[in-house]
Amino acid sequence: MKALVLEAYNKFSYKDVPDAVIGSDEVLVKVKAVGICGSDVHGMDGSTGRRIPPVIMGHEASGIIAEAGKDITGWKIGDRITFDSTIYKPDDWYTQKGHYNLSDNRKVLGVSCQEFKRDGAFAEYVAVPGHILHRIPDNVTFEQAALTEPVAVALHAINLCDIKLNDTVVVFGAGIIGLFIIQLLKQSGCNVIAVDILDEKLGMAKNAGAKVVLNSVTDDVPAEIRKLTNNRGADYAFEAVGISVTVNTAISSLRKGATLVLVGNLSQSIEFPLQKVVTSEITVKGSCAINGEYPTVLDLISKGKIDINSMISNVVPLHEGANYFDRLYNNEPGLLKVILNP
Repeated sequence: MKALVLEAYNKFSYKDVPDAVIGSDEVLVKVKAVGICGSDVHGMDGSTGRRIPPVIMGHEASGIIAEAGKDITGWKIGDRITFDSTIYKPDDWYTQKGHYNLSDNRKVLGVSCQEFKRDGAFAEYVAVPGHILHRIPDNVTFEQAALTEPVAVALHAINLCDIKLNDTVVVFGAGIIGLFIIQLLKQSGCNVIAVDILDEKLGMAKNAGAKVVLNSVTDDVPAEIRKLTNNRGADYAFEAVGISVTVNTAISSLRKGATLVLVGNLSQSIEFPLQKVVTSEITVKGSCAINGEYPTVLDLISKGKIDINSMISNVVPLHEGANYFDRLYNNEPGLLKVILNP
């Protein structure tokens, strides 16, 4: 089969690779659409330590079941499906406690790190366990279904909170995850503020539902947020970047007793204002991947409550993937989400 392989850092090859082989509890998926995630773009240069070459990346995908293992039930060849990005064991202690995203020995499709390697969906076919499959509604396209994963990541972060009507919530980073967080928050009736360094992305955040947008290059973000909140600060903040400066700005923008949710993980470690967090009694939560949000997200997409299409900049053949990785890496204006078709 053909695949887009990260051969070395910043070097891709579109080439023949051995066919994917399924286990008894797995299905072989003929990939119809797969998104380039920001974590893939940042990972290809080695900075995150989670895309060690050689590896076939890609974890935002959808397709058709081409083959099923002998232990698969409830699914048949030809079914239109998407799948979770986390591969976990159903009998794991954390899974049984309702936290499969934290399961021991879990793997993530398209990720290669010190702990594990699991080739992903930048290929004609990919093998995935049957228990992570989800059926695509009839009115949802393969391209839309491929973005179930980032919407589910956004929804999981929100589900960790108890956001109430009229709360002030700040989203730091107006990339794909940040924009989906904004879209979802809009439906809760809270006051959403978006922060980014690019006016183009702030325009997208405004369209997604942010009532106020702030450019952290030109605006004193904590001061502006205090003006909007009776000099208190925001009730919640979602950090969807993963670097020291945005985390610290987020903490400085919160009121005492507020909650910060860390979604971005671009950096392996950051500087952290410990005394500020302790003396303000700020709750800090890490949000890891997805934990059962797929059915809700697919229903929201099917009902038109999440705008997927405006997030997709280009749909191109898989063999053009290397070119689009370079363009995304260089922050080409107007380029947001690229979908590859094997």
